[in-house]
Amino acid sequence: MKELTRPVEADAVDSTALQNFAALRGQLRVSFTPRCNIACWFCHNEGDVPPPSTKADRSLQPRPRALDPDDYLTLIRALTAAGLKRVYFTGGEPLTSSMARPVLEGLPETGPDGSYTLITNGTRIRAHRAWLKRTDLDKVKVSLHYFSNESLHAIAGTSITIDTILDGIEVAREIFPQVELNTLLQQENAHEVERILDFALERRLPVQFIELVGTDFNEARASSAVSADAILAHLRTLTSDEHVEIAGVGQGRRVFRIDGVEIDVIHRDLGRHHVGQCGTCPLRNQCVEGFWALRADHNGGVQPCLLREDLRLNVAHLLSDPDRLAAAVTRHVASFTEGTL
Repeated sequence: MKELTRPVEADAVDSTALQNFAALRGQLRVSFTPRCNIACWFCHNEGDVPPPSTKADRSLQPRPRALDPDDYLTLIRALTAAGLKRVYFTGGEPLTSSMARPVLEGLPETGPDGSYTLITNGTRIRAHRAWLKRTDLDKVKVSLHYFSNESLHAIAGTSITIDTILDGIEVAREIFPQVELNTLLQQENAHEVERILDFALERRLPVQFIELVGTDFNEARASSAVSADAILAHLRTLTSDEHVEIAGVGQGRRVFRIDGVEIDVIHRDLGRHHVGQCGTCPLRNQCVEGFWALRADHNGGVQPCLLREDLRLNVAHLLSDPDRLAAAVTRHVASFTEGTL
């Protein structure tokens, strides 16, 4: 479908919707690259062609890169100035991109409520350690969906070893103020989930266990999805400190605290946050996430929903005018939340 490129003016822009989204802990997710050095079967690649698809069929290629480091920094400054606070850097694997270093070293200062988080598979942290420790990243979140070479190969189709990823986590602990883990629950790692939890607790690392969100990107192996019931039952044998958080955007989560370490479980039974546009969305029955992240990609697109590429707004032509760029994104989010997009 044709991308939205409506002209906008910067004057008299109502930023309420964008500020409300930020207040509800909505994220700005900035993708440096759709490329990755592994190929997890469930990858949605922030709405681009996932690495497993390209690996299986070379004719399926992601969008070309249209942004340079200055463009990324312009985008980040404009949108954080407009009200977004929590910025996450993703890929693909962000540390495979030549954009990562100049952007992460050039990040603008955040206010007291702002934060920068790098989401990574952990395989490249040691190689980039020297410059990463000079950045203003507040947190690194490492995807640990495996705990052996066997499960790593089954899930990610790679010859990289689990020791490389575990080493990356240790390096991250040395150089960053916060390190967290996230684990997607699936048949391929069900026998290792408790070991991943033990690993996290031994190092006092928060960890998030996530039920698979079914999308077009992973429907071929949808049978791999498993319920969170087993890890929930296990956590309840370790602590009685449990509560549910359903405020904000996205899915609700169950939060446990074990010796001061926060463990949370993204559980579909807790519901999700929908906005106006979702009310009439033809894909709503397939959506279990709601609107929780505004995704900016390497091609210059900004997208409020992974399942609706027709809602992707191209802002590449606005990078020379940060005020108009912020106004365009603000109005796009307002239209989406009001159901008028």
